[in-house]
Amino acid sequence: MLLRFQPRSAAAAKSSRRPEPALLLPARDYINTVRVPADGDASSPIGCLVLYGGSDVLVRLGAAIAVSMALPVEEWQLCAARCWAALDPALRERLAAASLHDTVRLGCGLLRPEVEVAALQRLCRRARAAKEPAAARFYREEGNRLFGRRQYGAAVRLYSQAASHELPGSPEVSLCFANRSAALFHLGCFEVCLEDIARAESHGYPDRLLPKVLLRKAECLLCLGRLQEAADALSVVDNKIAVDGIMTSPTHQTLLGKLSQLKVKIHEKESCPEAAREACGDIQRESEIWEENDSISGASSSLSLKFDTERGRHLVASQDILPGQSLLKEEAFVSVLCPGESLLLQDSSETVWDTRVTNADLYCHRCLRQLLASVPCCGCSYAKYCSQKCADTAWEQYHRTECSLGPLLLTLGVFCHVALRTVLLAGFAEIGRLVEWSHDGDKDLHNPEARCNHLSEAADTRAGTRGIPGCNDSGQYQSSYQAVFNLLPHAEKHSPEHKFLCMLSVIAICKQLQEAGLEAAVLNQESSEKWSKPKACEKPSGELSPELKTVAEAMLRHVLQLQCNAQAITVMQESGSRDGAVVNKKPVRLATAFFPVLSLLNHSCWPNISVSFSGTAATVRASQPIPSGQEVLHCYGPHRCRMRVAERQQLLRQYFFECRCQACLEELVSDVKSVVAMRNSFCCPSCRAPMQGEDMLCCSNEACAISVSRESLSHRLQDLQQQIKNALELLRARKADQAIRMLQKCQMDAGNLLSPEHLLMGEMEDHLAQVYATLGKWQEAARHLQRSIEIVEMHHGPSSVEIGHELFKLAQILFNGFAVSEALSTIQRAEEILLVHCGPQSTQIQELQEMKTCLLELPRSILQRT
Repeated sequence: MLLRFQPRSAAAAKSSRRPEPALLLPARDYINTVRVPADGDASSPIGCLVLYGGSDVLVRLGAAIAVSMALPVEEWQLCAARCWAALDPALRERLAAASLHDTVRLGCGLLRPEVEVAALQRLCRRARAAKEPAAARFYREEGNRLFGRRQYGAAVRLYSQAASHELPGSPEVSLCFANRSAALFHLGCFEVCLEDIARAESHGYPDRLLPKVLLRKAECLLCLGRLQEAADALSVVDNKIAVDGIMTSPTHQTLLGKLSQLKVKIHEKESCPEAAREACGDIQRESEIWEENDSISGASSSLSLKFDTERGRHLVASQDILPGQSLLKEEAFVSVLCPGESLLLQDSSETVWDTRVTNADLYCHRCLRQLLASVPCCGCSYAKYCSQKCADTAWEQYHRTECSLGPLLLTLGVFCHVALRTVLLAGFAEIGRLVEWSHDGDKDLHNPEARCNHLSEAADTRAGTRGIPGCNDSGQYQSSYQAVFNLLPHAEKHSPEHKFLCMLSVIAICKQLQEAGLEAAVLNQESSEKWSKPKACEKPSGELSPELKTVAEAMLRHVLQLQCNAQAITVMQESGSRDGAVVNKKPVRLATAFFPVLSLLNHSCWPNISVSFSGTAATVRASQPIPSGQEVLHCYGPHRCRMRVAERQQLLRQYFFECRCQACLEELVSDVKSVVAMRNSFCCPSCRAPMQGEDMLCCSNEACAISVSRESLSHRLQDLQQQIKNALELLRARKADQAIRMLQKCQMDAGNLLSPEHLLMGEMEDHLAQVYATLGKWQEAARHLQRSIEIVEMHHGPSSVEIGHELFKLAQILFNGFAVSEALSTIQRAEEILLVHCGPQSTQIQELQEMKTCLLELPRSILQRT
């Protein structure tokens, strides 16, 4: 449960009327995403890093996560599997042992037109990404319907979908922008409303309808305090009326009335200018001290890059590092928005066109900024952007090539899309140079030990970091294509079937590029004469050109790298209806990206850093003191506070390495029961002592001697979890009293089943806090949340980011309840923790500072009552 603090002026805070808060209720469950080996070095890893609460997070992504998005659709996987099974055994053996270069050469002729190509074409027809005027009309009418019901947020999204389906130059697109501007005006988004009005005018909005839109423009300007511009807009309307002559219809009379009202309002504001607003909410953002590393782009000077055969490439503290110190700020080399789960709009009927909202509708496809009023691509209905500038930049850099391939890329999955965009951003000259260079190292492909020894010798014999893979001739490791290319693909460790699937998918993309006449667009990046012109005479009909084979080899390398190096960018996303006080939030994977410098961080189940995310940039901060010489370690998911060592080891082993971090070694060597096992255990139903054992559990109290099967207790736990879900359904149905009674019963049942420190006990306290906050019973909400925090602290520690997010929620509850002294002390503790993990620029820190300022400016009469 998370409250969304609404910034308000000091005057509002001093008023006797208490504001209604908006409640944001994120799912309590952690994001079980998987992270795999960082750069293919010996200790590289998997797992999930989760910041519980409202802040964005960045996690590693492995092959096991969201297969439907990262990898091709299941039907294509099955088709590729059938193709593999039908191959001659000798060819299968050659493909299994082949280098990336030979894999592409052998695989170019394996896409059969009547089988695999036909299957892909059929699957692509399901992924509709073309412009459809009929769809545009449908979405616009649906938007009008919801606008009439005053569901303005949903209407905005539907008008955006309508605009994305209109053909370039179509006059109807101006209607979409004008209608969307009306919905935005009702939402109070005046600046964005003005942008849409300008778009409507530039796309030829009908002259007869223009006065209404111009009046809306004047009203926006008036609300923004831009009085002269508002007056100018009204003058335009006056002139138009004068030209058009006398208007007698009721609609025209309404416009005239509105025009007169706005003129009066402008005159009143000019006569009585408002006093300058108080600066309560204008919190100055602290600037962080930052000295950049000369050798590692985006890294602090307190880090150094090292290499050895055991840990591979890794980052080490070159000086003592304090908690909260920024260590790395890196922009993604490439990122691709993931389609994501669909969110069904309220009251939407089933139609041939999908009215659900996905990530593609909610975030900019280039910078990942959250969209309010999107700018559509001029060529397809899928890509949407936050501004015309982002749309133009994306088109120039990669989307002019990707645009017509939309259905194919959606069918083949995000990993293939990232691979294509990576080579488009790199340029063919760089691709050709590095692919040719990699052929010299193919002899070490199936001998990782020899490769590591070779690299270790190179690092020892050359000055500084120049011998470390990914570094340039000057010894600098930059967030560049060269660094991306040098992330290991682990080709020898992937199953032959998986490598074959990736190869077929990449070949399909390159053949589509060639058939669509897009080969020139792929090869137009300052390529040398050696690669400059396709040699059409040297290839049979349907075969890839030598240049596209080079592109295919690079793409195959990147798809395989992504299984072990993909960075998943996640956000907390609202779901369901927003018409009540409670808004549900859940973690959603927003994008998949390559961060070559961040990929240098090795895994530990007990990490010493935190990673936060803003847009397409990652920031790494020390979460605890890191003495000089100690390695900087990142948790990829399996954390000692969340999983037993056996679970962590099992999860990590399937990604090509065995974790030997301090936490794992301590638990394995000492055979001590893990923190998770002790605190998330069952208790005796009779004396409530901890239960011990494996399949058959026995009470640890010798005087009790009760035994029960683990299966029986697990069934009871599942029933309890279902009852909790039912209680939350009652809350969503606004049956708070029934939800409270059901949760209290769940607590009683859990007391005879679970240890007092079990996380589920804390979850139930958190849910009760949520219900009482919804009812405005702040003291009760705070009491339950404090009990939840005690349990979270037992599991994660008093300075963990999880505790920071919990304290942030508690501060909001105390703020809304005007418990001033408690709120101020909670704000201070939350600030201290979140500054370490998230930095001074985070939204939560800004909201905490705004709450503190408002509370400190309350009049003494209110402070004395609290």
